[in-house]
Amino acid sequence: MRKKPLVWSLLVGVAAVIAGGTAFAGENWVGTWKLDPAKSQLGSSAVRAQTLTFEATPAGIKLTSVGTDAEGKPMKGGYTSKFDGEDVPWAGNPMADVACPKKIDDNTYENAWKKGGKATVSAKVAVSADGKTLTVTQTGTDPQGKTVSSVAVYDKQ
Repeated sequence: MRKKPLVWSLLVGVAAVIAGGTAFAGENWVGTWKLDPAKSQLGSSAVRAQTLTFEATPAGIKLTSVGTDAEGKPMKGGYTSKFDGEDVPWAGNPMADVACPKKIDDNTYENAWKKGGKATVSAKVAVSADGKTLTVTQTGTDPQGKTVSSVAVYDKQ
């Protein structure tokens, strides 16, 4: 008699692990991406080097950004989001303190940046059909009111 509850417990546990493991399988941007400055169209105040890491966690997808800013200073930032269009705190980004990423499809998401409650930058992020390239297209204004327009191309690591 005790074998039936044990079998059901195991089946439920296995189903939960499978469901949890595939919850973010469709987000093809999950992984590590390195900026390719030669393929990118970056402004003079843009980063010099950057690595983006997207990882699936129980709380959502965690983005960690590590690199060097335009002045050669190290930078690190990130956020965790369900990519559902809800605002989340963004640490380490001088142009935004809030991210609002929203999944469009398995290869694309949009992200509205905000600083002090004011919209600053709109970003569209797309993974190539072969899954080897991530392109981030940004437009908007920085907190000082200067126009922002760039296309950053990243290679999958």
